[in-house]
Amino acid sequence: LAPSVVRGLINLRGQIVTAIDLRRLLQVGDPQDDRRPINIVVQTRQGTFSLLVDRIGDVLEVDPACFERPPDTLEGIARELIQGTYKLQGQLLLTINIDKLFNLALLNRYRTTAKKPE
Repeated sequence: LAPSVVRGLINLRGQIVTAIDLRRLLQVGDPQDDRRPINIVVQTRQGTFSLLVDRIGDVLEVDPACFERPPDTLEGIARELIQGTYKLQGQLLLTINIDKLFNLALLNRYRTTAKKPE
């Protein structure tokens, strides 16, 4: 069986792509509204994948000098995947290490710990 973070497969112009639910993977709970997730297709060394996300914001250019280490309050898999933060106007922008995210050994390690929605 696939890890619980794998929500299924999508057909992307004839190519079958695995869809990964970031909420399940990061164990952040269910969304606060009924909107359907959005697919973001990413190309990695392990292949093409789809990330299921709640929303997509603007494309931002950030100052590398504003990069900070991840907060010490992060736990579990989020601590391993979040590579750092940028402080924006009233928000934190968390950056994910995509190579680690799609490391299949890491996904398998969290196969039983990622919670399914109730």
